[in-house]
Amino acid sequence: MTTPPVGSDQGRAAPGTGDRPRNRRAAKALRHGASATGRAIGRGTVAGARLAGRGGRAGARRARAYTSSSGAGETGLARIIELHFVNLAGDAALTVSLAGTIFAIPTDEARGQVAQFLALTMAPFALLAPFIGPLLDRFRHGRRWAIGTTLALRAFLCWVLAGAVANDSPWLFPAALGCLVASKAYGVTRASAVPRLLPAGFSLVNANSRNALAGVAGMAVGGGLAGAAAKVGPEWSLRLAFLIYVVGTVLAIRLPARVDSSTGELDIEDTEPVAIPRRDAGRTGVLRRLRARVAALPTTVLVALTSAVGARLLTGFLTLFMAFLMREHPIPGHSGTLVLGLVVGAAGAGNALGTVIGNALRRLRPDVIIAVALIADVLAALVAAVFYSLVTLLVLGLVAGLAAQLIKLSSDAVVQRDIDESVRTRVFAWSETVLQIAWVVGGGIGIGLPLIPQLGFGVIAGLLVLVLAASIRIRMTRRHLAHPAPAV
Repeated sequence: MTTPPVGSDQGRAAPGTGDRPRNRRAAKALRHGASATGRAIGRGTVAGARLAGRGGRAGARRARAYTSSSGAGETGLARIIELHFVNLAGDAALTVSLAGTIFAIPTDEARGQVAQFLALTMAPFALLAPFIGPLLDRFRHGRRWAIGTTLALRAFLCWVLAGAVANDSPWLFPAALGCLVASKAYGVTRASAVPRLLPAGFSLVNANSRNALAGVAGMAVGGGLAGAAAKVGPEWSLRLAFLIYVVGTVLAIRLPARVDSSTGELDIEDTEPVAIPRRDAGRTGVLRRLRARVAALPTTVLVALTSAVGARLLTGFLTLFMAFLMREHPIPGHSGTLVLGLVVGAAGAGNALGTVIGNALRRLRPDVIIAVALIADVLAALVAAVFYSLVTLLVLGLVAGLAAQLIKLSSDAVVQRDIDESVRTRVFAWSETVLQIAWVVGGGIGIGLPLIPQLGFGVIAGLLVLVLAASIRIRMTRRHLAHPAPAV
């Protein structure tokens, strides 16, 4: 047998054939490692999702337990708190959807359209709102269907807005401002329903504190979901808002029957009015009716309502004036959109903080809280006018949100303390109507003024000074009438 010569390739394995088993083993080990890694990642993801789900469910259970505590679940107050959570989730989704669309047109044109539609849509509401409560009392299931209608209307308008945003339709402004009107109408009708669901020993301050906390949570959830949907397109976040409002409509109709009951209640005009000299000659029936309502209010309630009007004027003004001011005259070195977002965030933080502080200061007289909060509004507006900067704007936003919530909670406490139970619900609903109108008036002032920061904030500060002076005058005048000087 001949052996292959040294150096020849005969008898050697083909190139790579000896490495094939090792390569196959390495590939098999790699596949096994990748599979194990994938299984580990999958298990970790599933475990994380389960943990997040359990945490979310546990948080939801704790929230519902808190909402239903102290008898709120039995009376149905918990249902209206959950409804308020859904309502503000929808409002937050709507706001996120319209950011960058409503104010994308030229400023002068946008201001004109906003002012026009605010006037056209809010004027009838402002005239008819004082009579909504008595009108609803004459119809079975009036308030539940009224609240549901405000939510259903916003659902329909959100669907219209989704198409308008996608197609640049001229229906964008009417539909958006229709949502604003429906939101204000919701506030009035819900305000008339809350006192009817209070458990025994439960105050309006406690009820509205829970509503406020639910509202903050709803805004966070709705805004977060809408922000994710808006990455696909603003029309998708509007469709999300549509679904949220549909859920809210169903919840509104399913509210307890006690919402519609007005058994044992009187109108504020049926009570004994405060002795104020009457000058009704030549006045219309609407003005006489308004004067009768005001005259029947105790001094403390009238002062609280006047202060609350000032707080709502400021929040309405700040919302619309800042929206247009930051487009035309942003603060040097800062994005207008960023500044607007920071101010809105500061106002929201102040609102949430006001809920916490309001509960902590329950032993302090609400009249004192109202006076201090109104003075803080005046000072913050003056500082923003004189020392206009990012810092003063953030302080103004924080103080405006904080004072508005403190005044609202304290006004509720004054109404519950000083108004007889037979007329308390009507007074509460009527005052809420006045406050909604005050917000619109403040927004109208913000639209109408030139976009000069010092002028705008100076004007609103001056108006707040007038409100403060009016509250002092009311107290002094009523006290003088209650204790007339002795005859000489």
